[in-house]
This record gives sequence, C-alpha cells and structure tokens, in this order.
Amino acid sequence: MIIDAKDMILGRLSSYAAKQLLLGNKVDVINCEECVISGRKHAIINEYIKRLHRKAPTKAPYFYRRPDMLVKRTIRGMIPFKRARGRDAYKNIKCHIGVPENLKNEKALSVESAGAEKLHSADYLKIKDVCRAVGVK
Repeated sequence: MIIDAKDMILGRLSSYAAKQLLLGNKVDVINCEECVISGRKHAIINEYIKRLHRKAPTKAPYFYRRPDMLVKRTIRGMIPFKRARGRDAYKNIKCHIGVPENLKNEKALSVESAGAEKLHSADYLKIKDVCRAVGVK
C-alpha cells in the first residue's frame, strides 16, 4: 500500500497508516515533507524547538529532524511498539521524501479523511518548514 502524504494532516494520516500496519499491510508513505500540522506557525515551531532542548543531548528521547523520520516516529507513537505485535508492524513502514524511483509508476492512495481541506481554519504548517526551523541539514 502506497500513501501520498501531500496536503494530509499528520495525525490523521498517521492513525490510518498505523491501523493498516496492525492489519498486516506493508505501507510506503511518499511526499512526507508535504504533510501538514494544524495550528499557528510560531506555536508549532516553538513547541518543537522546546521539545528538542528538554534534556541533555546524550539522553533520550531523541527527536528526529528529517521529515521522513519525523513522520515515521509519529506513526510509531500510534502503534503498541513495546509489544511484539507493534514491533513487527513497525518493520513494515517506509517513509520517503518525495517519490522514489521504484514507486514512480505505482498508484498512490490519498486518504479522504486526512485532507488539509478538513481544517476549519487556514492555520497550518508543512513538515518541511518545521524541520527547517529545528535545523535539518
């Protein structure tokens, strides 16, 4: 199963992908950098920056700065990762920045219930902007 994350709400997309993983499907998420988070721009960025500087850099938790890893970590938070069933499901997820060559000719699924047009306000921020603000290289 291939899911196109372009203009999709991160939380809704993640919960759909997590459900598919727990059902036993292999999931590829493409265009992770185009996914959106709802809320005011400065509030979202400040929250992620504060989350990065919570503890000493050598201690957990580690927060990813790359868009594909950030989406993958969000999906991980929605599966029971501490159990064997969740760890096995997590092995079946792959997140990509853009569209990789081997998936160019495949049909990508767009989740109807996760679209950014469902947001009542126009306040949202793309994942690539959040990652750029927290220091992606």
